[in-house]
Amino acid sequence: MRSAELTLGLRNLYIIPSRFGALWLGSAALLLLVAIQTTSNSTLLLAFVMLALLLLAMFLTHDTLQGLCLRCGEPSPTFAAESATYPLLIESRHRRPPLRLRFRKASDSAHVQLSAGVTLVGLSWRPEHRGWQQPPQLQIETIAPLGLFICWTRWNPQTPQLIWPRRRRGPVLEQHPPRWRDGLDEWNDLRPVREGERPAVVDWAGVAKGRPLQAKVFTVPDDVERMLKPAAGVPIEQAREHLADRIWTLQQRGERYGLRLQSKTLSPGRGLQHRNACLEALATE
Repeated sequence: MRSAELTLGLRNLYIIPSRFGALWLGSAALLLLVAIQTTSNSTLLLAFVMLALLLLAMFLTHDTLQGLCLRCGEPSPTFAAESATYPLLIESRHRRPPLRLRFRKASDSAHVQLSAGVTLVGLSWRPEHRGWQQPPQLQIETIAPLGLFICWTRWNPQTPQLIWPRRRRGPVLEQHPPRWRDGLDEWNDLRPVREGERPAVVDWAGVAKGRPLQAKVFTVPDDVERMLKPAAGVPIEQAREHLADRIWTLQQRGERYGLRLQSKTLSPGRGLQHRNACLEALATE
């Protein structure tokens, strides 16, 4: 069952003896049997003390998770096939012994010791597909304080995480749309005419006004625009991965780029918001 919030209590907490607890219980039973056979009061007292500690540990271990409130945070987008961090907010009314949190299909886990208030915990998982993805089932468990019992619960967080296509180098179709600036020539200075100079670069307008024969000095715009499209002949999912890698590279260089897909077009721009919008389009279109 998926929910945006979960409060731990009697209906969703489970508890069984740990391996150490099972060994402890077996040892107590063996001591009790020996005490009955030998009528040894000291052995009988030790068996009862061990059983009492086992019973006390069951309540203390259950109380470690009792009353915790779990909520989903706002997960940040990430690329497929890379480690993603899913945020969880854990609210506790008082300090707690250590807990262990992990996604059931993930190898990494987080060990957390909670204090009073809200604690932010980031859990790692590895999504394999693009789009809005739900994280795996979450397991919260503890063996504190004595290690004789293990208490746990499982929860399916409701908030999905946006997963961009994985980054993979490959061919991308780039178009450079023409850019006009009010119909004016893009030059910013004049220099003496050199031998063999092309007539097109000569400042004829200045000559007509009586100025010396000079040539125009042109500048190359430093904000060349690119329109990115999937390369022809490449499977669409693989083309999305190539586009994701190219968008990431162009963003790192600070260049302007746009994106044209079959059902959506984003005008050229730059910046993190533009990058995220392009990658989201690749992930969801």
